[in-house]
Amino acid sequence: MKRPQMLIIAASLAFAGTALAAPAAAPTGAGTVLDASNPFAKPSTLPLNYPAFDKIKDEHFLPAYAAGMREELREAATIANNPKAPTFENTIVAMERSGQMLARVAAVFSNLQTANTNDRLDAIDREMSPKLAAHNDAIFLNPKLFKRVETLHAKRDTLGLDAESKYLLERYYKDFVRAGAKLSNADKEKLKRYNGQIASLQSDFSQRVLKEANASALVVNTRAELAGLSDAELTAAAAEAKKRGMDGKYVLTLANTTIQPPLASLTNRAVRERLQAASMNRGSRGGEFDTRELVLKLAKLRAERAVLLGYPNYAAYSQELETAKNPAAVNKLLAELAKPAIGNAKKEAAAMQRIVDAQKGGFQIAAHDWAFYSDKVRAAQYNFDENQLRPYFELNNVLVNGVFFAATKEYGITFKERKDLPVYDPDVRVFDVIDAGGKPLAIFLFDPYARGNKQGGAWMNEYVSQSHLLGRLPVVGNHQNIPKPAAGEPALLTYDEVRTMFHEFGHALHGMFSNVKYPYFSGTNVPRDFVEYPSQVNEMWAIWPEVLANYAKHHKTGAPMPKELLDKVVASKKFNQGFMTSEYLAASLIDQRWHQLTPAQVPTDVLAFEAKALKEAGVDFAPVPPRYRTTYFSHSMNGGYSAGYYAYLWSEKLDADTVQWFEQNGGLSRKNGDHFRKTLLSRGGTAEAMDLFRNFRGRDPVIEPLLERRGLTGN
Repeated sequence: MKRPQMLIIAASLAFAGTALAAPAAAPTGAGTVLDASNPFAKPSTLPLNYPAFDKIKDEHFLPAYAAGMREELREAATIANNPKAPTFENTIVAMERSGQMLARVAAVFSNLQTANTNDRLDAIDREMSPKLAAHNDAIFLNPKLFKRVETLHAKRDTLGLDAESKYLLERYYKDFVRAGAKLSNADKEKLKRYNGQIASLQSDFSQRVLKEANASALVVNTRAELAGLSDAELTAAAAEAKKRGMDGKYVLTLANTTIQPPLASLTNRAVRERLQAASMNRGSRGGEFDTRELVLKLAKLRAERAVLLGYPNYAAYSQELETAKNPAAVNKLLAELAKPAIGNAKKEAAAMQRIVDAQKGGFQIAAHDWAFYSDKVRAAQYNFDENQLRPYFELNNVLVNGVFFAATKEYGITFKERKDLPVYDPDVRVFDVIDAGGKPLAIFLFDPYARGNKQGGAWMNEYVSQSHLLGRLPVVGNHQNIPKPAAGEPALLTYDEVRTMFHEFGHALHGMFSNVKYPYFSGTNVPRDFVEYPSQVNEMWAIWPEVLANYAKHHKTGAPMPKELLDKVVASKKFNQGFMTSEYLAASLIDQRWHQLTPAQVPTDVLAFEAKALKEAGVDFAPVPPRYRTTYFSHSMNGGYSAGYYAYLWSEKLDADTVQWFEQNGGLSRKNGDHFRKTLLSRGGTAEAMDLFRNFRGRDPVIEPLLERRGLTGN
């Protein structure tokens, strides 16, 4: 799944995915048999079917896609035309076993196209996106196949199925219906057109966002203008400029979020303003990378598709299978938090304004000032700033002695780096993950650094998903966009990058601990507003005293982080929560507004609609812009979190309640970890998400821990 920034999670595609995550129609003339020299012709012979990156070339993808789609269509036809009466084994299990070649190629391609793309892969993505949508339709709109599923579903209570198998049957039936299986033939044709157009537009949006980010990077003429940046950051900016043919200048590349990391350090206000403007104008400057027309087309097509399927809008369609269930519940949560969040943000802005006024700055706090002056407020209130932490957060120490250490203490698993497996980029690291009993559990890839051909943000993905039916153990990867230091220099992380590393590894644990029979339910194949929950729980260990003491050591001297500095980190956990909650809420509200439209309500002006939506929701506070604006809001427009960006906050309610449970039950211990693993992490999507939470917690979640964490009590 795709995850995000905050995070994006990418799951491998298989027949057993939902209607939104299944494969496509092969190019005309493609054969079923794939040449044996193609690495996708057979499962990889490397450990746990780890991809043979050293053998996979760009030219292998199209023929492998073609053969894989032909093979799966043939398998689907065999199931649909089986003369024997439908049974769970010859229909549902048969579908779970099908499409394995296509799953192999789709998993590797989709992951490389986000982590290590090039013009050829982008072209393949544009070509394949509508074909994959058509392939999906060819299966889910097959009337004979649906009839078999429908027949089994009607008598599901008499088939003697175990709980996981019965739930699988119910989900297949719902997926077919939601994919349009009950529509008339004419409406099915209309739906196919919608699906192909949406797939093409999403691919185009994704590629434009990446290219626009590269094109919008800020060029600065002199070193003096970048006062406040570290020597390592200046070196990186100079190297980026040289790479672009601007030797002697400096280039600040853009992160995918609205607020850019250098804003916290740059002392030159004019440069901060230019950087912020470059960030916020992405996708709306005109030219070949402008995304506004794509946004309008996507909004209309998604709304029309939802209405065709019997829903009032796309959000209603999307949220039906989430734990929230409907837009009313989502709107209620966002509205409840908007007023206190903005209230806190305005108090935070006032504190910063007092510093500006005391310094006779002569200006009002703006978005490009927030990060810079919030650090000054932090320094005044807690006597430290974020830069004091970085010498103690060296990347390898955080990974091995922080993230891995916490997982070993909590779950008994261990890690062994290996250099013999191929990687798609030299900076990718590979680890065997060994379970507490000594048996192999998974293979873990770690891809930490930003690249010009890598999408922004941070995410987890799966190259191989666990399944007892298919005899597979997982191969999962974590990706971040940490600026790569100059050769010989250490990678020193911000606290946010440290927290993100723990967060993404929480997703990895969810995938690695999967212990399910069917690939449909494997790992992170759970509702969008539940998938962020385990990963957010894992963030708690980043500042757990025992864990922090093990990894937060000065990169030069090895000295531990002073206790007084640690105490300040813990004490300041609620600092700037008004800003962080408000920017997230603003983005979530934008996402909801776009996807709660009927076709007739789709506007003609993207930016005007966005501004109106923020104003009506009461979150139009200029110093705190949305975490993502519509024109570069990949979570929302690419399809992964469309109408679902609220998921992080929804999941955080469960997360905060769970962290409280850990704190009340002794914290970091094998007993607690094993309980969390057994009752929830290992179960994947085999039951209703909230039932899994109740199995773990023993009751429904409560919101008070979330309100306390975000400093929203008493507002």
